[in-house]
Amino acid sequence: MPDALHTLGRWTRDRARATPERIAIDDRGVVVSYRELDDRAELLATAFRAAGFAIGDRVASLSGNSADQVVLFFACAKAGLVLVPLSWRLAPRELATQLEIAEPALLLVENEFESLARATLARVPRRIATALLGAHGVEAGVPAPARHGGAAASARTEVVDDDALLIIFTSGTTATPNGVVLTHANCFWTNLSFSRISELRAADTVLAVMPQYHVGGWNIQPLLAWWTGATVVLERTFEPGRVLHLIQERRITTMMGVPANYLFLAQHPDFARTDLSSLEHAIVGGAPMPPALLQIWHRRGVALAQGYGLTEASPNVLCLPDEDARSRAGSAGKPYPHVDVAVADPVTGERLGGEAEGELLVHGPSVFAGYFRDPEGTEAALHDGWLHTGDLVRRDADGYFTIVDRIKDIYISGGEGVAPAEVEAVLMGHPAVADVAVVGVPDERWGEAGVAWVVVARGRVTDAAELIDFARGSLARFKVPRDVHLVDELPRSTAGKVLRRALAERANAEAPTPTKDVR
Repeated sequence: MPDALHTLGRWTRDRARATPERIAIDDRGVVVSYRELDDRAELLATAFRAAGFAIGDRVASLSGNSADQVVLFFACAKAGLVLVPLSWRLAPRELATQLEIAEPALLLVENEFESLARATLARVPRRIATALLGAHGVEAGVPAPARHGGAAASARTEVVDDDALLIIFTSGTTATPNGVVLTHANCFWTNLSFSRISELRAADTVLAVMPQYHVGGWNIQPLLAWWTGATVVLERTFEPGRVLHLIQERRITTMMGVPANYLFLAQHPDFARTDLSSLEHAIVGGAPMPPALLQIWHRRGVALAQGYGLTEASPNVLCLPDEDARSRAGSAGKPYPHVDVAVADPVTGERLGGEAEGELLVHGPSVFAGYFRDPEGTEAALHDGWLHTGDLVRRDADGYFTIVDRIKDIYISGGEGVAPAEVEAVLMGHPAVADVAVVGVPDERWGEAGVAWVVVARGRVTDAAELIDFARGSLARFKVPRDVHLVDELPRSTAGKVLRRALAERANAEAPTPTKDVR
């Protein structure tokens, strides 16, 4: 029998036994103790089993950050189910595609997103059992699972390390999203390695603003907090004024965010007068932190720990500890414990020693199990257990890494990965579009934003405003291009590939005025 030493289902049980009355979650003023968290998770796991759910069944959710979703996570961990948290920021078309890939046995929907769920399910030909997410919804009566493809349910009842725990959808290099499979062992090891750097304590109060449909919403602080017995203050959305208020009022000791979060906090009129003395650790990821913004936080006495990661690595790979934050600003740091990295020539694949620049490779127990039902994509990403990140890095003589550029075309807008091919596919659906290319360019507000170059079809008439409005009908707002340029042709290589870098350089040279962002 495979090992069951690193499964996460026991974390709440162990903590409930040790510190039952300690507060695990503060969800907008409604607190949940560790005893209550474990009791509810056990109740829901039992209900899943009684309804006929088997190890490996997927349970999708459409919910904001909530205590109910945390209960669902640990119930899935206990029952051997796979949680597939979906983004409420996506359009019905995008969500339907993810449901088609994941084929969940159940979709749990928070009240706020019922209309979005109905519009999504109308696009999915297969039947998916649905229920409301919450103590008086699914826990009161789990519907029987809806399975597809004729696969037999697993007869095994013991959850083991290699069982899948999460499927997190991430933007890929194609128009089809990738479902990253993270196992119990992946999540265990990434949290163990994280604990060796962040030193999260039971006395800490963690502010969680990262959405739970991102891997960072689980594996960067919250899960470690529930392992160690700390309190997590859950926020559904990021509102700078409220976050500053919570830091001061709740004496927040640690938090994580993307650079845009810290920018919006620094720009808020309350920033200068907010008491930040309790904030001992602040972690930043998702994109490089601008040096000027680092200095603003340093002047307030907060040294942000920078890092680098990706969903396929669960996500923690590199970290710059607090003591290096000022002296090595801009660096992504060194590998986490239990994480091995290498630098390879992007063309030949040759491993490079010493000071070097090349593609970052990652190896270790936190590297993902593969893309769900995508063996070709998995084979392209994993070679002999090494994850090929597609990211260009520079390693200095002291072993510190700097992220130079993304070899792949994905860009990060407000902490969200955007695949240009997906945006291009939507714009190509407009009758006036004959050809299109999308690239990410620097943006003062969101870190990066998309710019589209469009070749108008012969005999057709359109303009930038019409195309942007068209894109809004099928894409999440953060994916909609900031600007659209109408051109006669796209620059291409001799192999016929669009020269995206040339377009990015053109966009930077032209420096267009940003359109009003309604996110």
